[in-house]
Amino acid sequence: MTTKISSPAGGGRPGGARAHARRRSRGRFLALSAALALTAAGATTYAFTAGAGPAHGKQVELAVDGGTAVVDTASLAVRAHTRDGRALTLSDASDTDLGRPGPVTRTGEGRARWSYPERGIDVTARTDHGRLSLTLRAHRDTSVSWPVTGTDAAASALQLPRGEGLDIPVTDAFWTTGKGALAGSSVDVGADLTLPLWGYSLGRRTGVSYLTPTDIGTTLGFTAPGGRLRATADHTFDGGDKTRDYSVTFALTDGNPVAPAADYRSYLTERGQLGSLKRKIAKNPATARLLGAFHAYTWGDARKSAGIEELRELGVDRMWLGYDGEPHPDKAAVRAAKKAGYLIGPYDSFANGQDPETADAPNSVWPGTVYPDFCVRDAEGEPVTGFGGRGCYLSSRAFEKAEKTHHYLADRTRRMVANGADSYFLDVDATGELFRDHGKGHRMTKAEDREHRLARMRRIADRGLVLGSETAQAWANKTLAFDHGGATPVADGMWKLQKDREKWGGYYPEGAPGVFFKPVDLPADLAKAMYDPRYRAPLYETALHGSLVNTERWELSYEKLPAQKTTRALLAMLYNTPLNYVLDGPSLKKHGAELAALQKYFSPLHKAAGTEQLTSFRQLTKGRTVQRTVFGKGALTVTANFGTKAYGGLPGGCADARLKGDDKPRRLCPAELRKG
Repeated sequence: MTTKISSPAGGGRPGGARAHARRRSRGRFLALSAALALTAAGATTYAFTAGAGPAHGKQVELAVDGGTAVVDTASLAVRAHTRDGRALTLSDASDTDLGRPGPVTRTGEGRARWSYPERGIDVTARTDHGRLSLTLRAHRDTSVSWPVTGTDAAASALQLPRGEGLDIPVTDAFWTTGKGALAGSSVDVGADLTLPLWGYSLGRRTGVSYLTPTDIGTTLGFTAPGGRLRATADHTFDGGDKTRDYSVTFALTDGNPVAPAADYRSYLTERGQLGSLKRKIAKNPATARLLGAFHAYTWGDARKSAGIEELRELGVDRMWLGYDGEPHPDKAAVRAAKKAGYLIGPYDSFANGQDPETADAPNSVWPGTVYPDFCVRDAEGEPVTGFGGRGCYLSSRAFEKAEKTHHYLADRTRRMVANGADSYFLDVDATGELFRDHGKGHRMTKAEDREHRLARMRRIADRGLVLGSETAQAWANKTLAFDHGGATPVADGMWKLQKDREKWGGYYPEGAPGVFFKPVDLPADLAKAMYDPRYRAPLYETALHGSLVNTERWELSYEKLPAQKTTRALLAMLYNTPLNYVLDGPSLKKHGAELAALQKYFSPLHKAAGTEQLTSFRQLTKGRTVQRTVFGKGALTVTANFGTKAYGGLPGGCADARLKGDDKPRRLCPAELRKG
């Protein structure tokens, strides 16, 4: 028997109130390009019309935008019937034995509820702005493997927000069995992905978006039966971690690679959780200096007034300049940066503590007994070892409790910007590396850790400092103005390579550490997994562009990977994201002219579109080597040719950008800047 949740009488008629509501709601989605004409947008309400039937094998049917979703309560399998008559599998049956389901009951308009008594789980199904939303609530500690996705025979590509984003053909041998293989691996949704989502293209302009707002405690595992990539979510219901609720939404899309991220942007907007650079600029006008700026961490002469003046003389009109370790730029250098129209600020971290007598990093030294009293403790009461195997990670709960009386964080921030700096980079805080702390007097869950980090980041931003953090996840987007790392799709093997000091470089010489300055040739498999444009899709920018400015990691500066320079420059222009550099006196002289030429091209594009959303992404060739983006209502259109053959007059290795009102496109061929 099928229990239906259907539209009220007359509501489904063309032109009726329901259709009008859907048209209004669709306006919140990306509608400028057919490529992003998502079907997951209609905001409608539904009435429960059928009574409960047999407890075993019951199906719950809900109207969703683009068709109808059907949930098999016996197994949590989810199917969809599209308006054009297609039958889709959105999830196979749960890999977990759920036991016999209880009866389906009405819990309100547009909602159904049932339970799995043997598993101790209650389920609520409802429509959410045209999506199917399922929430599982456990009454005891348990786990579930669901949804099981990518099983539809039409599945053609998997979208995964690793860094900026990947779009992976499900039968591509590099990803199923080769050196980039996802099969057999898993990712922590709350720690390893930049957005809590994934998606599939299902052929014939159809796809599905999966959002997991309850990301803490959720992992995504990959298999490749029959050589086809599947993704299965696993959620751990843990009372101690307060992860007893697990929600997943399903939305039908048009199959565009960035459709899941567009769905998530709408999800954030619907809940008031999407930030705005325009509002951040209105609150702190200095934030406007991010628009058009490249980013660079500085050493040696690049931290001095003369180095800043050299950038200015090269014609660089906007920069974000950061620094770590002593000596910090003096007040004269900070004044020079501000006069040039740049932002300048320190790198800092509140995450680590070491014994002051033996500490090897100034940021890890704290007053009094912060170390070891504030160390995060595991379930056995042992300190959680800190970054690089030194000291310990410090509890955000301990800092929050102490801040009202001891002001450790406020004093630290004040000291770090005593030279007049107007920006601040706080490492780690916006990433997904969260802790369950068992330490006496500062116990906390991972969710509480996240809230404490947000609270202290807000305080820094409220001081008038333009705030950034590392690989910012979506939950921090309203607080931050920029992040370093969200653009980098770090692949397996990257961290191992970085630990090889002979190949990657170490922390010496102090004036230009090899870890940042030494050029490296990426192994072919890493280069392919991270920078092959055929596998790239701007998921992060689709979700968050216009809320914050996103760059690559600081240890992967533009000059660090010479073989990837052209590709990375084209990706930056295509995604409207800044390049990130490391600079000292010699590197400024060697690469300054090239930096200036790239920044001169980028600056007007980012000033025009940095506050806009990414409204269209298209792959223009079968081989995916020519791609196009649109920002806002045509404020900026960029076409990048990553191939070797010309496309429509655009040479390989070049990009054309057109601002609204331009008579002709602006062309950039990055390799040409390096000749001579």
